[in-house]
Amino acid sequence: MYFYGRLRLTLNLHINMQHEHTDNANQFEALFNHATLGMIVTNRNGIIVNANSYAEQQFGYTVQELQGKTVDMLVPYRFQHGHHRQRDVYYQHPAPRRMGEGRDLFAQRKDGTEFPVEISLSNYELQGQMFVIAFIIDITIRKKQEQLVLQQKAELEKITLEIKQLNSLLEEKVEARTNMLRETMSALEKSKEELSEALETEKQLGELKSRFVTMASHEFRTPLSTILSSTYLLEKYTQGEESGKTQKHIGRIKGAVSDMKNILEDFLSLGRLEEGLVTATMQVLTPEELFAEIQNAIHEMEQGLKKDQQVTFVKEGHASVEIDRHLLKNILNNLLSNAIKFSGEGAVIEVKTILQPRLFTLVVKDQGIGIAEDDMERLFGRFFRAKNAVNIQGTGLGLHIITKYLELMHGNIAVESKLNEGTSFTVHLPQKINALP
Repeated sequence: MYFYGRLRLTLNLHINMQHEHTDNANQFEALFNHATLGMIVTNRNGIIVNANSYAEQQFGYTVQELQGKTVDMLVPYRFQHGHHRQRDVYYQHPAPRRMGEGRDLFAQRKDGTEFPVEISLSNYELQGQMFVIAFIIDITIRKKQEQLVLQQKAELEKITLEIKQLNSLLEEKVEARTNMLRETMSALEKSKEELSEALETEKQLGELKSRFVTMASHEFRTPLSTILSSTYLLEKYTQGEESGKTQKHIGRIKGAVSDMKNILEDFLSLGRLEEGLVTATMQVLTPEELFAEIQNAIHEMEQGLKKDQQVTFVKEGHASVEIDRHLLKNILNNLLSNAIKFSGEGAVIEVKTILQPRLFTLVVKDQGIGIAEDDMERLFGRFFRAKNAVNIQGTGLGLHIITKYLELMHGNIAVESKLNEGTSFTVHLPQKINALP
């Protein structure tokens, strides 16, 4: 506005003094034509009387094309119907001011295109006539920059809103996960307490069961031993024609009592193992001592063989063995008992030993009913009976007890079997490097 005021003052001074100062007129002409903003001069009727070179560039008209036309031709068609009224109002009260305060102004080129502008108005009188000068600035670049700023601001607001929404969603998820974690931890604590209580209860039940098994085993052994000894005496003193039938029934009594005794022995052994009362007493046996132990165990078990069954003993190797005599006998008795029980009449049961410096191997192989593949995994569990053995007398504890004995001697047992073709149990006992040769 300072520039516009100075320019208007210069124009007024020039007009008043134009007849007296021709040089100043030339300076004004240069200023008017070389100014870097458009200038349009109109009379009080809105008729264009002059325009500078910059205005020609802005609107695409020559000065000759503009002169004699109303200034409305430079206003977009959509605003022309109201422009002449606004012009008349200004001419009635002319004063230097900006045009269109608070509104976006647009001008129209010769080709009909529009561009945003800022317009300032000023007036002067010459020879009793009023003229108005419009100072026109093309603000297209500024508007684009403002639009770009507005777009960036809108995008920033959009991004800010999205970030707030994401933060809110994230906070909700974190809160939900935190609550879920609290609930999970609470449930775990509760489960832990319940599990501890269950384990404690199971421990107490196990201890009660072990004490009961131990007590029952001890209590039953005495009367069973008395029945068995009395049966032997009865067998010895029985005479007469009915002695054959008597002997038959006495044999049944002896067999039943022996079976009950074996069952109680299994329960007693399991109870002692679970209470930690059984330990391994390792000692080194020469091959001859080992073979004698195994042969004696086989001889004791031969009394329970079925008709035409036989046990063979195969020996390989000559290394000494470090082992617990008592546990070895119990392991072999259990394996032979199963082999006899699950094999038919006339079957051959093979016992084989392999003596190596670092490994003792004992194999018991039968020709019995075999074990189904899906029973293998649970075969060594407590009280487990294979599906094809449920009608055969037994407690399902023998193999489990064997694994416990082997654990005491740091050994293990493996099994191979096919239904109706037989079963082979292999015991491995690692030997110390410095075992006696």
